[in-house]
Amino acid sequence: MVRFAGLLTETGITPGDRVAVLAHNSDHYYDAYFAIFWAGAIIVPLNTRLSVAELAFQIEDVGAALLIHGDGFEATATALHERFPALSGVAFGESSGSLRARIANCAMPEDADRADHDVAGIFYTGGTTGLPKGVMLTHRNLVSVADNLIMMIRFSPDCVNLHCAPMFHLADIGLFTVTMTAGTHVFAQHLDADTIMRLVAAHKVTHVFTVPAVIDTLARTEDGLHDLSSLRMLGYGGSPMPEATLARAEKRFPGMEFVQGFGMTEMPSITYLLPEDHRGTTGKLRSVGVPGYGYEIRVVDADDKEVPRGTIGEIVGRGPCVMAGYWNRPKETAKALRSGWMHSQDAGFMDADGYVHITDRMKDMIVSGAENIYSVEVENALNLHPDVRECAVIGVPDEQWGERVHAIIVPNAGSGIDEPSLRAFLAERIARYKCPKSWEHRTDPLPRSAIGKILKANLRAPHWEGRERRV
Repeated sequence: MVRFAGLLTETGITPGDRVAVLAHNSDHYYDAYFAIFWAGAIIVPLNTRLSVAELAFQIEDVGAALLIHGDGFEATATALHERFPALSGVAFGESSGSLRARIANCAMPEDADRADHDVAGIFYTGGTTGLPKGVMLTHRNLVSVADNLIMMIRFSPDCVNLHCAPMFHLADIGLFTVTMTAGTHVFAQHLDADTIMRLVAAHKVTHVFTVPAVIDTLARTEDGLHDLSSLRMLGYGGSPMPEATLARAEKRFPGMEFVQGFGMTEMPSITYLLPEDHRGTTGKLRSVGVPGYGYEIRVVDADDKEVPRGTIGEIVGRGPCVMAGYWNRPKETAKALRSGWMHSQDAGFMDADGYVHITDRMKDMIVSGAENIYSVEVENALNLHPDVRECAVIGVPDEQWGERVHAIIVPNAGSGIDEPSLRAFLAERIARYKCPKSWEHRTDPLPRSAIGKILKANLRAPHWEGRERRV
């Protein structure tokens, strides 16, 4: 790693320079992370799913001095270098055997000794509501999140962590946690159940952090080929764990500990739903848990005034995990961090015990007539139906009410969905006005982001095309 930092300095990288990385998960990516830090530079992990044009925007926006790319991205790297002739490049991976030889001959530079407040990485948001923004996270930010994970989840040196979330995303914050506890890293390039089972069996993995959809697939798979007995913890994020999924997973993996983390790029892993909250009938499964050590959460109204417990408002947070700001976007930084609190744009409430409940993204709230309907609540009810494999609830245009509740359902293999019986099922669990007024059945899985979140913006887009939204 230190010699890799030497290679970076030999290419002209100096403290504060931005180094972009475009690669799949690997030990090389791990080395690049810490080499960039050692050299005093700032890492800019790039989303591997983006087009050349989208990547070019981020490279230009951040002013990257160097692009490091892994196997499979040679053509993309070439296209980017053609657009930015001054952009240096380093390749690594199985097809770059000379890299190790180059590093072996590099000098070992002194640690650049960056301070807590120095920016460690710039992580771009998805840009679903406009152009992507570069979120600046400091060394203190990343260490505070890792410290919290160690305390809340109790990592130890004997843990073997599988990195199946993409390393360009903060969902893979275990990169730092496992390093700090001297655990073992195993890297997966695909976020799917088959890959997870194969690597768990081969490397005796103890910890896996993924999404509920993958946990559901693992729980449904009665696989006698892979020994999964080493698994001790399944962590998840991105969405709540449906009760039906948890019941299947507990049956499939007796004694397994489950933990949920909630956060956002600007404020990673700020709350935790711990293993004890998943057991029995605590009633906390629909929450995202309690704030981590040193973190604060409030629920506020439109005037940034805290609302009473149980009242829905916007969730805001503060603490050492909160970003330094958006790269070169002072106005947007001031808006997001107004009053000293990071405004999440998540709607939710805090219960009497201090557990935070997410009811929706503010933009995903459906306004039908005078009623505010939270899609997550409807999805939770739908997920309890035994024939529903996965679902998404969105608001679509309605001439009378402005928006109506629309459900998109993927049934279990071999099952059909009978709408009248499903309506009756929902009527026993949620208010009539919250029940879907229109339905869509699909056989293919719902579209998801790189970390497994359902892409509701994609599902809504065809319904709102050509309209100026007024609700």
